[in-house]
Amino acid sequence: MSLATIPSEALNRLKDGTVLVLWGAGSSPEDVQRFSQELSAQKCSRIIVEHFERLILSNHPNSIFDVVLSNVFEPHTAEHSFELLSEIVRIMKTNGFIFGKEKSDRISADLKLAGFCNIIVEPSENSFSAQTPNFEVGSSSRLAFAKPTVWSLSDNLVDDQIELINEDDLLDENDLKKPEAETLRVCGTTGKRKACKDCSCGLAEELEAGQPVKPTTKSATSSCGSCYLGDAFRCASCPYLGMPAFKPGEKIQLSERQLNPDL
Repeated sequence: MSLATIPSEALNRLKDGTVLVLWGAGSSPEDVQRFSQELSAQKCSRIIVEHFERLILSNHPNSIFDVVLSNVFEPHTAEHSFELLSEIVRIMKTNGFIFGKEKSDRISADLKLAGFCNIIVEPSENSFSAQTPNFEVGSSSRLAFAKPTVWSLSDNLVDDQIELINEDDLLDENDLKKPEAETLRVCGTTGKRKACKDCSCGLAEELEAGQPVKPTTKSATSSCGSCYLGDAFRCASCPYLGMPAFKPGEKIQLSERQLNPDL
């Protein structure tokens, strides 16, 4: 592996940048050491060489690497899992650049899910490159929403010469008078003074208070049921004694004296 195979965008970021080099199983330690020496000639501020399996365990601080070169050594057998890519995003600075080798067809989808952008995959070379967003992972920003539009009259529609009507002038003296309770009644407005079923205006109480008391009269009752046939069929205490026969069910009005038996 040599710097000649590294994209120019990554090479432009090496100077004064912090670089992370990831290598996997099967790669020659001599190749890794030789490549690190080439990077040192690019005047990088710091170069860290890390094995794939040790990256997550190393627990690097957030946002410290400008460039990540991953799996660039033969035989390129290491795989970039979603967990590994998520860890790389965490430790890279904003607008950081990553270049790597990967034979998997899922590398593009995994890069997107991990949070990378500007992803470029070269299937013929089994390589990929991507960038981190221009904001920190987990950061927040205030959204500037447009102010709600408020309806208003246009200046062309407003004429200072037009005199507006005062709504209080539309009322006369009768409108300002307090109505009497009699005029507010709902029931009894049809000409016949009759209270509603659920009267609440006081008409029901007024009619009940002014209604004359009707005399209560006792109605005669028959114990034998044959009083209507005449005196021959009536008992000694029958109130109908002395009265002519009448039809069954006919209403016969008796006086108070006739209803009281003689003792």
